[in-house]
Amino acid sequence: MTSFNRSTSRRLKKLPQIPSVWEGDRRPLSNMHSPQPDEDKGECILWVDGSQGIVRGMDVVAPDTGPEAIVRTLMRAMENPHSPAKPSRPQRIVVRDREIQFYLRGVLQDLEIAIDYVPELPLIDELFRGFAELIDSQVPDLPPQYAQTLHEKAYAIWEASPWNFLEEQQIISIEINKWDIGTLYASIMGMLGMEYGILLYRSEESLKRFRSEVLRDNESTEGLEEAFLKQDCLFLTFEHLEEDDNEVSEDLADLPLSEINPTFGNIHPLEGLRSVLYDEEALVVYVALESLFRFVRDHRRQLNSSEFPALNRRYRINLPENEETKLVSVNVATMPELAAELEEMAGDDDEEDDGESMFRSLRDDLIPEDSFLSLGVVSWEMLDYLRKGVTYQKAGEIQVTGDGLPVILIQTSRPKAKTVIESIEAAGGLKAICFNPGADPLGGESYDLGLLQTNNGELFLFGEFEDEDPTHVEARKKWNQRCKNTQGYCGLIIAKGLTGASRGNPQLRDMMALFEARSLSPHDLGIGTLQLMPQLQIE
Repeated sequence: MTSFNRSTSRRLKKLPQIPSVWEGDRRPLSNMHSPQPDEDKGECILWVDGSQGIVRGMDVVAPDTGPEAIVRTLMRAMENPHSPAKPSRPQRIVVRDREIQFYLRGVLQDLEIAIDYVPELPLIDELFRGFAELIDSQVPDLPPQYAQTLHEKAYAIWEASPWNFLEEQQIISIEINKWDIGTLYASIMGMLGMEYGILLYRSEESLKRFRSEVLRDNESTEGLEEAFLKQDCLFLTFEHLEEDDNEVSEDLADLPLSEINPTFGNIHPLEGLRSVLYDEEALVVYVALESLFRFVRDHRRQLNSSEFPALNRRYRINLPENEETKLVSVNVATMPELAAELEEMAGDDDEEDDGESMFRSLRDDLIPEDSFLSLGVVSWEMLDYLRKGVTYQKAGEIQVTGDGLPVILIQTSRPKAKTVIESIEAAGGLKAICFNPGADPLGGESYDLGLLQTNNGELFLFGEFEDEDPTHVEARKKWNQRCKNTQGYCGLIIAKGLTGASRGNPQLRDMMALFEARSLSPHDLGIGTLQLMPQLQIE
């Protein structure tokens, strides 16, 4: 059995010993509104001074945490107790668990504290009754009677993956005519690989207004957040179940289903964002998702085409068993004219030579996710070597001024580098490199998005950089000045060696391709601030 160091025991014995009895216990916490109500959400450790009626220490730990945790909380209760308690040690401790009693007797044997067993702990019992009442009074994120059904339907949507062939502006109408809902307008997020979900707008007007505001050039972050909160829609989004905010997020599409977590909610101009659905809202979302799922399943081949076709289908949706109404008739239809209007709103028709929307062609599947990325410069001497020794695309007559050609360097594995090179060549080569503003309207963060434009008009995202990152700010200043020196010429270098000794510092032998191109400003690109739909967390 682990015991205190001698120095720790001496330090604890110096604390004044007060004539009091402390209650200690460790009990499981569970969320009774979870779709899996028996799943443990953690265990609470409490140390309470029964004589004074105050909590001295409390911790929440994982269920598989060892018995040492209760001692750690006890030490804090003695040395650094919650206010208004003062540092001290008790004369007696009572617990209701024999194992905890025997464990504490062994660990605390040098501290002259009596450790006794009692069948009940009145003060801690009362505290946990209060916790239970607090949980009972909270509004669940989903009505309990619909929670499992909604989660099952959300996972069915995830596996159907409509974002693989439907873009955000390709709106599908869902006519319900029940629960004070006429028609919902479904916008599907996910083709860009940033955020995945379904926005169910209550009106066509709200959808158009939001699109118009977020597509404005030079839109402020505050303006984007206000526009986001003025939407009138229900939503389903997906997030990583155990995402660490300190780590770079993976593309959810690469994760197993067990790590995907659906989140439901509502956005309204007078309510703002609410990650809770009430009874009628839950039924509306269920009917909308079920009819959308059937529509995508039945028309997958037609929807997965270069044109957004005119389709219409009526469904009879069975409601949950506890509802008086058993069936709801729903009409689902594509809206090609609205999709065309939204594309025109993006201002892309005059920008693309082939008539295709630049908004529609923004993708993030070109550059491998684990690549090393840097903004830098290639000396003119090295440039001559690369032009002769690697796959090379010439952009024009570049004036030799300044310290070299500004370049974006992408380092990945050799097989992935070959795939990137082949993909760029298949798209007609590289046309331009651009940095375009992006924003998270909910979180308030703004970004600098690195984009590659190929000669067939497609746009590819190669990097997201925080505006306030000093390293990136300095790199962008140098990039802009160097592009000015070269009269707008720049380059993209694809290199191998990501897993070798040259990781992060590729040598000449690692360079596999050089694509010379033009540097475009956000104004030249003409798509305005790009909205990054935030993760919607359940509080």
